[in-house]
Amino acid sequence: MIKEVTENQNLQSRPPIVVVLGHVDHGKSSILEAIKDLKITAKESGGITQHIGAYEIEHGGKKITFLDTPGHEAFSAMRSRGSKVADIAILVVAAEEGVKPQTKEAITHIKKAGIPFIVAINKMDKPEANPDKVKRELTKEDILVESLGGQVPSIGVSAKTKKGIPELLELILLIADMEDLKGDLTKPAEGVVVEAYLDKHRGVTATLLLRDGILQTGDMVGTRSTFGKIKILEDFQGKIIAKALPAMPCIVLGLEETPQVGEKFQVYPDAQSAQQYIAKKERKIETGEVLVMEDDKRVVNLILKADVQGSLEAIAEVLKELPQEKVMLRVLKAEAGEINEGDIKLAKSSQAKVVGFRVKANSTAVQLAERDNIKIMTFDIIYDIAQGVRFFMERSVASERVRTEVGKLKALVIFLSDKNRQIVGGKVVEGEVRRSTSLELVRNEQVIGKGRIINLQKNKRDVDKAIRGDECGVLYEGDAKVEVGDILRFYVEESKKGEL
Repeated sequence: MIKEVTENQNLQSRPPIVVVLGHVDHGKSSILEAIKDLKITAKESGGITQHIGAYEIEHGGKKITFLDTPGHEAFSAMRSRGSKVADIAILVVAAEEGVKPQTKEAITHIKKAGIPFIVAINKMDKPEANPDKVKRELTKEDILVESLGGQVPSIGVSAKTKKGIPELLELILLIADMEDLKGDLTKPAEGVVVEAYLDKHRGVTATLLLRDGILQTGDMVGTRSTFGKIKILEDFQGKIIAKALPAMPCIVLGLEETPQVGEKFQVYPDAQSAQQYIAKKERKIETGEVLVMEDDKRVVNLILKADVQGSLEAIAEVLKELPQEKVMLRVLKAEAGEINEGDIKLAKSSQAKVVGFRVKANSTAVQLAERDNIKIMTFDIIYDIAQGVRFFMERSVASERVRTEVGKLKALVIFLSDKNRQIVGGKVVEGEVRRSTSLELVRNEQVIGKGRIINLQKNKRDVDKAIRGDECGVLYEGDAKVEVGDILRFYVEESKKGEL
């Protein structure tokens, strides 16, 4: 009993960590921006460093931490490493569009995470908004909102007008109180990496989100892939701080290499202790040797550059869904940072496609790409990358010759025979006969030659086609002579674009 009291004294209430998920273009980012606009002053927001991945607001005297991820793919990537990242989810559904494929995917991820969530019906300012339709569609996904007698809270909001945003924050805090979220301040600091990238001026920069403990400058931090002593500790606005508490997003400088998003981190007594726990690096986007073939598969090589490590994680999740039975997708390089000269040189030597997400190519890379005729593709939406890569994969699939049987003609009489041409009278016994169509000459059910129809006549008049039951004359050209009783089997061949 004494032990339980002591343990409870170590626990202190902490802010909730919230993730916003939903279909692309339904307003996830807009809702996050609306919350920032309401809760972070212009002076403060100007100080928020980009690519943080999480930020903190205050409402009614209580704090809330929001994860600012590229979508449920990044959320899934974090969870795949065994990290409990968020306490509460917000499922965003557009009031005028309803449940879409990615809405369903987001619901699946929320259910797998096993966390409480709120349905935010966005774009309520639009004339065509139909929240009742949204709620009915959600019931088909086993989500029954409170207004229909269920347990899931829902609220109508407008990221554009800010209507419903304060009420949404109230709901978050209400759920957080019910969850009774706690952090243990006596434990060595531990948590999750929510963002990481290489800053050309400051070096490896990582955003950490604490679950327990207190993080301070000088602490030795280790993840599965890297470690280092914290040289600089900042809050989400880039201000130097002395310490970070549970559920507080903070920026750290001092790690040896860029960690993976979603990795757990922990504070260790010294560098040696941290090194013992570093496992062999396992990149979410695996790289491979150039143009290694498997059986008859073709290969599309990619060089991926993105704004931050978290984006690479999300892109990897999307690319994994592309079919690879016919074409293998190999990522030769996946880095955060601008497209540079080295990327173009690698693309040239490996016949790779250069794909950038929310990054630009520097001037040297652009000149080199133009000289070597290497296309650089840049995107701002992850799903557009998937479509672009799919296009290149389909182009690499060999086109197929597709044969379609058209009809059959039975030879009844031979009017003229001259070298490789004959005038044959016959009857269409199946399908139709068309002029300029390819044919096979069949005798006793064996193909004995090939040819084509130069001209077609019916009732001594030129026609384009003759159908079943018609008697007609054909000017045949081929490598075998037609005899009475032979079957002329007509067909067309078309080139069909390769598909994955």
